[in-house]
Amino acid sequence: MPYLESLKVFVRVVELGSITSGGRDLRLTPAVASNRVKELETRLGVRLFNRTTRNLSPTEAGKTFYDHARTVIDALEEAEAVVAGFSDSPRGTIRVTAPLGVGRRIIAPLIPRFAEKYPQVDVRLRLSDRNVDLFQDGLDVAFVLGELKDSDLKLRKIADCARVLVAAPSYLARAGTPQSPDDLLGDHNCLLLRFPRSPEYYWTLQTDTGPRKIEASGRFDADDGDVLTQWARQGSGIANRPRFDVVADLASGDLVEVLPDTPPLPASFGCLYPHRKLQDPKIRLFVDFMCQESRPALDRLNRV
Repeated sequence: MPYLESLKVFVRVVELGSITSGGRDLRLTPAVASNRVKELETRLGVRLFNRTTRNLSPTEAGKTFYDHARTVIDALEEAEAVVAGFSDSPRGTIRVTAPLGVGRRIIAPLIPRFAEKYPQVDVRLRLSDRNVDLFQDGLDVAFVLGELKDSDLKLRKIADCARVLVAAPSYLARAGTPQSPDDLLGDHNCLLLRFPRSPEYYWTLQTDTGPRKIEASGRFDADDGDVLTQWARQGSGIANRPRFDVVADLASGDLVEVLPDTPPLPASFGCLYPHRKLQDPKIRLFVDFMCQESRPALDRLNRV
């Protein structure tokens, strides 16, 4: 068992890029995680990581060993999942990620309810508006707001989320109110959601002649959608946001809908997971529960 635990630590350290992060993910202190890696290196007689004061990266031996260790752990998890199917009480850990807005407003409030129903299942939620790699990051389930682009993953669609362009009255008084999509190509400051390695940015609007892509540009961007909403409230520019994120601001008048006759295309809200994960009862139950409960949660948010 200690050797298996050391394998798990090693795999998570490689995937998360640091001993501290790998240990934290497994609820271990950095000192314990570091000792597990050293014990593994001693047992194997090779160095698994190149270490500097600022960087930790696997050696060639470490990369090779990671591929095999990952296969061992995956096989063990699948075996445990099969056996768990004979039990009425699923157990284990589910690693979940979601975009910040969706995660805070829809997913996070539902997790305690799932935990009450299945008390032997632990859920670890990570929120980020950046693209994630389920395999590289060792995740089980990802909630996404957008289109599925990885054919190796399964997307279970939950709902279409309406999007709106919004700005503060103070911004529109100063910069003018756009009357057509072409006006966005002028001097307006579009507040953009961007992050490293993000694709070229554009907004797709619904028009009488079909979807139209607008190459939005602005003076600043962020990798956190809530920051864009805050900037919009402060009168800094025009933001493209899910309606549920800004419905209260629209009701209060803090934000105004821009170009309501040509709104952005809705975003597909869904649950993304590797096909094999549904062999695990706890994953299947979690996906079913969250998909069922998040639809009415989204409806409630849109009515605020």
